[in-house]
Amino acid sequence: MPLNKLSKEEITENYNKKAFWYDILEKIPELLGINRIRKNLFRKASGNVLEVAAGTGNNLRHYPEDCKITLIDLSRAMLKIASQKARRQRLEVSIQEMDAESLEFPDDAFDTVVDSLSLCTLTQPVQALREMARVCKPNGRILLLEHGRSSKEGLARWQDKRAEKHAKRFGCNWNRNILGLVGEANLEIVSSKQYCFGVFHALEIKPPQN
Repeated sequence: MPLNKLSKEEITENYNKKAFWYDILEKIPELLGINRIRKNLFRKASGNVLEVAAGTGNNLRHYPEDCKITLIDLSRAMLKIASQKARRQRLEVSIQEMDAESLEFPDDAFDTVVDSLSLCTLTQPVQALREMARVCKPNGRILLLEHGRSSKEGLARWQDKRAEKHAKRFGCNWNRNILGLVGEANLEIVSSKQYCFGVFHALEIKPPQN
């Protein structure tokens, strides 16, 4: 599988440039039922919630009302849109510009950590997963909605054939092995569901016990 062909700085600049159009692009996976998956997964969030690589805040409407939410992302332009959405929804949300691979929070700081469709883009996804686990309380949960290499071999081969060009253009490695990344980070999967020919994953993960 190809390594990410864009640097972290290039990826950030890319998302800054396309922030205005991002929600329009997000309509494509929503046609595949991703919005329903988001709702079913992220309603499990509770307490003090951290969403990493939060983008334009498309998950805000799916969290239970009593959650205390913190959003982080490297793209200032994306976070600006997320802030506007939070105001429209009358949500009090903490928004910070921060790297998901090097979180500036203490250990065991959050009850729930969320990541949505970003492991494909992160330059060090295993490090990001370990950081999510570090800042999550031992009795908390990590919720992941991700996309990766299909479980259908024909589609997977099609992804593999075009993966390098796609990664170079968008910084998105769309044929990453999501379950393999979670395993490499030594995290325990509590529940796992796959959708759309095994491309999309909805995972609930248990953080390591101290």
